Amino acid sequence: MINRDAAIEIARNRAAEKGWSFAEPVVEAVHRRSWLGASERFDIATHCGKLGTKARFVVDAATGEVTAEGYIPR
Repeated sequence: MINRDAAIEIARNRAAEKGWSFAEPVVEAVHRRSWLGASERFDIATHCGKLGTKARFVVDAATGEVTAEGYIPR
């Protein structure tokens, strides 16, 4: 299983691959425990709660795979 810092680095690298801004600091990086057989994950959001560019990623805690992502380029 990966840790919080590794999940943030995976999200940062994915943002770079897509040419997205990864606004620092990461405001939210929450480890979500599994329910009913679902895998554990990290929900990572940058610059949340503020005006400006935002990026959001969901990273599988077991594999390090990005399972969801989104970007608002305001």
